[in-house]
Amino acid sequence: MRGMRSVATGLLSALLLAGAARAQDKPIHIGVIASMTGPAAALGIPQRNSIALLPRELAGHKIDWIILDDATDATRAVADARKLIDEDNIDALVGSSATPASLAMIDVAAEKHLPMIYMAASAALISPMDAQKRWVFKTPQNDSLMADAIAAHMAASGVKTMAYIGFNDAYGDGWLAQMQRAATAAGIRLVDAERYARADTSVTGQILKIIAASPDAVLVGASGTPAALPQKTLKERGYGGRIYQTHGVAVKDFIRVGGKDVEGTVLPAGPVLVAAQLSDANPIKKVATDYVTRYEAMYGPGSVAAFGAHAYDAALLLTAAIPVALEHAQPGTPEFRAALRDALESLHAIVLTHGIATMSPDDHNGFDKRARVMVTIQDGAWKLIEE
Repeated sequence: MRGMRSVATGLLSALLLAGAARAQDKPIHIGVIASMTGPAAALGIPQRNSIALLPRELAGHKIDWIILDDATDATRAVADARKLIDEDNIDALVGSSATPASLAMIDVAAEKHLPMIYMAASAALISPMDAQKRWVFKTPQNDSLMADAIAAHMAASGVKTMAYIGFNDAYGDGWLAQMQRAATAAGIRLVDAERYARADTSVTGQILKIIAASPDAVLVGASGTPAALPQKTLKERGYGGRIYQTHGVAVKDFIRVGGKDVEGTVLPAGPVLVAAQLSDANPIKKVATDYVTRYEAMYGPGSVAAFGAHAYDAALLLTAAIPVALEHAQPGTPEFRAALRDALESLHAIVLTHGIATMSPDDHNGFDKRARVMVTIQDGAWKLIEE
């Protein structure tokens, strides 16, 4: 009898160990939705490219990255998110590239209790915090942080009046609101505000109105290559004032499409855009430079874009949070998703390519002023103005 108990005990122990090993080996599925086609393709392509640089194993678990293209379409982004959750049983979701699609996915994250890390910029994605937004985080800098930097640069440059032209969607809405706030605080008067669609091929009417208002400076509240259209039209119509862009144009394709017309543009950007020009004392430089080196080794010199780094930063956040979540639950379960959300919210002083993130229940971006630098375009390249 004693021998039978010994054998049974040994068999049970072996089964438990085998079960533990199988649980330990269970893969972690992470979905990625990027705008690889459509108007936001200049953002989504480098984000997709960056997935190849991400870890394939962590804490003994294989990491499975599943990538879908939402074609810069909010309806498709929602459908993609539901597919990844319902069919692929993902544990977390990264994406999307543009603000409208990302806003549309908030309800999905809340409904499914799935941690989601956005690669779009609008502060409206995570603020004000509520029961739905508690499941979402984001790696791009808030437009409010960047608007403050633009207003400060305008004021220091003697700008007293400004005009605005931006997308007629949530991205443009957010930037107009934040720039009105920041400009007013800096003593700068907004004299005109115009809008246009991402797919528009002409903004002549809007630009003529702006020029008639005679602003000292113009801010273009757009992203990717469509942001070049208003600036080229301003130059064609003889506008001689300062032109500012948002960090939504921090991609080489913007310079390529804009050509000579975007020379001298001023914008706030994440430190990764000018990683090699940062001070050696800047703690972000090492992480940012490592990303640039790895990306350009795979895709060629000068190919790096700040948008791809948002995907990379999302992976850095997940890399820090996953081992903590694994202490509480196994992948593929609602308990793991909840534990991962809690772990993300508790991250402190995580050095990313774009800044240093400290999350909290009220702040799911976690960046401060270290996450922005002012740059200009000089001789077809990004140049650091101030760190």
